Amino acid sequence: MHDKSTHFGFQTVPESEKAGRVRGVFGSVATKYDLMNDAMSFGIHRLWKDAMMDWLAPRPGQHLLDVAGGTGDIAFRFLKRAGRGHATVLDLTEAMLDAGRQRAEAEQLGGSIDWVVGDAMALPFADSSFEVYTISFGIRNVTRPEQALAEAFRVLRPGGRLMVLEFSQVPNDLLRWAYDLYSFHIIPRMGQVIARDRESYQYLVESIRQFPDQDGFAAMIRDAGFDQVKYRNLTMGVACLHSGWKI
Repeated sequence: MHDKSTHFGFQTVPESEKAGRVRGVFGSVATKYDLMNDAMSFGIHRLWKDAMMDWLAPRPGQHLLDVAGGTGDIAFRFLKRAGRGHATVLDLTEAMLDAGRQRAEAEQLGGSIDWVVGDAMALPFADSSFEVYTISFGIRNVTRPEQALAEAFRVLRPGGRLMVLEFSQVPNDLLRWAYDLYSFHIIPRMGQVIARDRESYQYLVESIRQFPDQDGFAAMIRDAGFDQVKYRNLTMGVACLHSGWKI
C-alpha cells in the first residue's frame, strides 16, 4: 500500500515523513524560536497573540489545551488573563517544550502548566477534557489539519471554544507582492544569521503559502463539527484568528 503524499513547504513528501521533518525544523530552531518571532514580525506577533486573548476572554478556573504550544507563549498569556486556571501545552518537539519549561520556571508559572509531547492528530486525552483549545502558528505544520480539528472537537467539552491563530492570505495584490518579497528574500536570511538555520525558515515561509485561505480554513472548521465559526484578519490578512464553538 503506497503512502499518501503531502506538502512540506513546496516539496511533496510521503505523509509518513512530514511529522519527522517538522520535528526536525523546530528541534533545530527551538532555542532561537522566540527571538526569531520578534525579528521576523518586528514584534507584531505579540499584538496578534494579545488580540487572540482579547477575543478568547479567558475566565478563572478554565483548563486550556494549547496544541503546538512549544515555548508557552499562549499558555502564559491565558493564565495571566484568567487569573487562575490550568494549561496543558502539547507539542511534537521535546526541545520546544524544554524551552517553555525554562520560561515557566522563570515566570513562576510551573505549577499551572503541564508539558506533553504528543501529536495534534492523536491527542492523548479523554473526550470532553478541556474548556478551551488553542493552536497558534501550528496547524499548517500538521500533516492532516482536518484530523487535528476533529481531535480538537473530541477533547473539548460541550460549550468549549476553539481558537486558531495562523498566518493567512493577504487579499491585496500590491501588499501581497511586498509581503512575498520580504518573506522569501529576507526571512530565510534572518534565519541564517539569528538561528543559524536558513532551510527551516525557508520551509516555514513556504508552508504559509500552502495553507488554505481564510474562507477555506473556516469551512474546514465547520466540517469538523464546530458552530458559530468566525474569523478576523490581523495586519491586513498576514495573520488570521479563527473561532468556533462546540455546541
